[in-house]
Amino acid sequence: MFSATLFRRAALPLCACFLFGCGADDAADSVDAGASGATAGLADDAMPRVERVEALLTILAHDSMQGRRAGSAGAEKARRFLIAELERYGVEPAGTGGYSQPLTLVQVEGPQGRLRWGTMPEAATAADYLPENQLQIANILGMIPGSDPALADEIVVVGAHFDHIGIVTAVDGDSIANGADDDASGTIAVLEIARSFAQARARDEGPGRSVLITLFTAEEMGLLGTRLWLADPTVPMEQIVADLQIEMIGRPDSLSGGFGRGWLTGYERSTMGDILAAQGSPIVPDPRPDQRFYFRSDNLPFAQLGIPAHTLSSYNLHDDYHQVSDEVDQVDFAHMTALIDAAEAMMRELTSGPTPAWKEGGRPEFGG
Repeated sequence: MFSATLFRRAALPLCACFLFGCGADDAADSVDAGASGATAGLADDAMPRVERVEALLTILAHDSMQGRRAGSAGAEKARRFLIAELERYGVEPAGTGGYSQPLTLVQVEGPQGRLRWGTMPEAATAADYLPENQLQIANILGMIPGSDPALADEIVVVGAHFDHIGIVTAVDGDSIANGADDDASGTIAVLEIARSFAQARARDEGPGRSVLITLFTAEEMGLLGTRLWLADPTVPMEQIVADLQIEMIGRPDSLSGGFGRGWLTGYERSTMGDILAAQGSPIVPDPRPDQRFYFRSDNLPFAQLGIPAHTLSSYNLHDDYHQVSDEVDQVDFAHMTALIDAAEAMMRELTSGPTPAWKEGGRPEFGG
């Protein structure tokens, strides 16, 4: 989360075994078969949200996902798991190939001549690069069509990044940076919102505006998954009226009020902050504007294109950021679930209320 480039093993609890009907390692390994079939789905939906959230996050942040570094086998395993969930909920595919948008990164020369992963220079093609100088990645995209004829052509984006930093230097024998808070927590929040809205639509109680579910990759490489999608979007850009990203909501932040409360980057920049205030929402202004979080997450490229866009978080600057210690057992699932509830309430207003708008001087320009 909050990409700096722009500026113990987890054991599955009983609820995860109930969800998938298997043991700890088997639950994560079953992702290879896209498993979570109809019987598991019935049990899953019968769970209290807090238990389901814990089950899903524990799978996504399991060691078998290898830290979900973009382009890795672990990230591919995570992609299959997330797509299987969206499909099971009844979310429609919105990628270039089903739910996926396959993309290619290449090694490019950065500052001081150091190589880094980036997008292909203009006029170059993948054929200009050796296979070892290419990285295959994929975004995940799904759509829940709007139900209000007057609003359905407008789109509200809700998203998170599902990648993390992968396998790193071992600490006490642990080399897997599981990224439970960063950003498995946000990814599972988006799944929960997708589930809720898709089920509401099946009951003819769906959102007024259409909802685009975006699970981007390569955020940790400089927001590359988002930037590549915006350069080649799978929906008409002119129809997008707002973007909400969710990042690191797994732990309370005392500066935003502690348990069950979070903060929104750039709260004062658009009327999305006013929506939260009117709701009496537990989501408050970012208490650390000096960290410039607004400019360090996947909301930024949307905002630079003129779309009111913000990130919800409760990141408290904990010491486990980008460390192998960002483990499932550090997540406060009751707190996280309360913030998912608040995010869902915010999304209901974004999909049915007035069109979000910038306040004077709120829209960021390129370069911040």
